[in-house]
Amino acid sequence: MIRSARALWSRYRSIPLIWRIFVAFVVGTGAGIAFGEQMAVVRPVGDLFLRLLNMLVIPIIVFTLLTGIRQLSPAKLGKIGGATVGLYALTTTLAGIIGLAVANVLQPGRGIEFGGGEAQSKAPPSLLDVVLGIVPNNPVAALAEGNLLATVFFVIVFGIALTYVRSQQDALAESVDSVFEAFEVGAEAMFVIVRGVLEFGVLGVFALMASGIGTEGIGLFSSLGELVLAVAIAIVIHIGFTYLVFLMGVVADVSPIAFLSGARDAMVTAFATRSSSGTLPVTMRNADEDLQIAERVYSFTLPVGATANMDGAAIRQAITVMFAANVVGQPLVLTEQVFVLIVAVLISIGTAGVPGAGIVMLTVILTQVGLPLEVVGFVAGVDPILGRIATMNNVTGDLAVSTVVGKWNDGLDRGAGVWSRNLSGVAEFVPGDD
Repeated sequence: MIRSARALWSRYRSIPLIWRIFVAFVVGTGAGIAFGEQMAVVRPVGDLFLRLLNMLVIPIIVFTLLTGIRQLSPAKLGKIGGATVGLYALTTTLAGIIGLAVANVLQPGRGIEFGGGEAQSKAPPSLLDVVLGIVPNNPVAALAEGNLLATVFFVIVFGIALTYVRSQQDALAESVDSVFEAFEVGAEAMFVIVRGVLEFGVLGVFALMASGIGTEGIGLFSSLGELVLAVAIAIVIHIGFTYLVFLMGVVADVSPIAFLSGARDAMVTAFATRSSSGTLPVTMRNADEDLQIAERVYSFTLPVGATANMDGAAIRQAITVMFAANVVGQPLVLTEQVFVLIVAVLISIGTAGVPGAGIVMLTVILTQVGLPLEVVGFVAGVDPILGRIATMNNVTGDLAVSTVVGKWNDGLDRGAGVWSRNLSGVAEFVPGDD
């Protein structure tokens, strides 16, 4: 009996988590339609899932941010480091703006009445309050209260200070490395917890969908198609305009088609794995062999990008928050949208480049703007779709920024790789030709 149970559990675990969550989403929807309000009995399971997500928010931000900042030593924060960080900040900000613009035009979720949770109505903060609120009066209090902007600001400043101490005081360098290593261990431990929470999320998503659809009806489910469409349109615009037209065509003065040819393996892998970090070996191979970027450039830009450049996350979070505001009947005013933009850009830095992290980070932003966390359960059902296209966007951005930084630092060989296939400026796309 025990052996049979273990075999069944092993077979269950062999199914990818994203498919199990998707099945839970579908089955929960069916149960809500079939049994209606009777499914409210499973609501506590969904609430427990939401509490577990909330528990992860601040720790995972602190650990992953400091782990990423470790690579930004003062020695590297020269020409290459400054250009890299600046471009990543620029593209992520543009991503958030594009996401909000598309959401304002398409208005996903408008017309859907949602009673699964109530927004915490409050006066929108002024722009000055938003800016001043980034700097905490008390960092410890900011951590305890879950003040995201203030926490992220302090962690970034503290991380950079640690790298400065490491470079300036040799006697303390080993101790600083030990501190960073401790946070890396913490980050890995948080990823283990995240995986455990997402395992429970199979039940959580089922419960949230069953209870939500049972009480709200199928109308909310149909609106998810609007959300996916809005995110997909925003990402196509961002890749086409920001990466291909602006960075490749204008800034780097290289062929956008050649760039896509050189980046295609990483883009496909990112779409398949939903992990920027997991795609990193393929991304580096494309940078080295196809895009002909110098190792001294991509060895810095790509690892930092896999950790901190999450343009796709900024897009999906910005649009999803607008979607949540629409379905609860509380559209965001301009100052609130600016607040969402700032949070989405900053939170994308702390979004781990692994599958499922977007769900955790969505919880953060919804909390910050006072919107009900019940929306997370519905969005989780389409998270595999949103995660794939967002990750593909992230990896494309890593390579685009690396190409520009290589061009600016004599680290781009335009006479080899994809650039040499058609020297007239348009690369020939040859399937399977690496």
